[in-house]
Amino acid sequence: MKEKGVVRTAGCSYIEHGHMIHRFLVNDQAHPESESESIYAKLDEVIKKIQKAVYVPNPEFVLHDVEEEVKESLVSKHNEKLAIAFGLLVCNDSKPLIITKNLRICGDCHNMAKFVSFVEKRKIIIRDTRRFHHFADGL
Repeated sequence: MKEKGVVRTAGCSYIEHGHMIHRFLVNDQAHPESESESIYAKLDEVIKKIQKAVYVPNPEFVLHDVEEEVKESLVSKHNEKLAIAFGLLVCNDSKPLIITKNLRICGDCHNMAKFVSFVEKRKIIIRDTRRFHHFADGL
């Protein structure tokens, strides 16, 4: 790939708010809300809530060769999780969170979205490259 100059497409998630498309990358610090730490604070709050509902992060979805603790940190900051946290912060409670991805959703993010839909009482729709994933009431 290096010899031919082929570059992998970075995984990203998009959510619309305020007539703008907000883009998130893994462990994203570029979004304006990231500077104030409000997205990460909301994500931590939501993860604590869903862990009480028996959610456990699954580091097997991190494909990097790093230590287990680093894998858990990386999996907890996937772009779709950041987009969900941002949506919970800024979007109207009566409307579903609609997130679009340029790659397929990983299994851990799929499970996390189910639990978030249950504890936050929100509908979440995630469109990846293959299908629409609808989450409501933990299903």
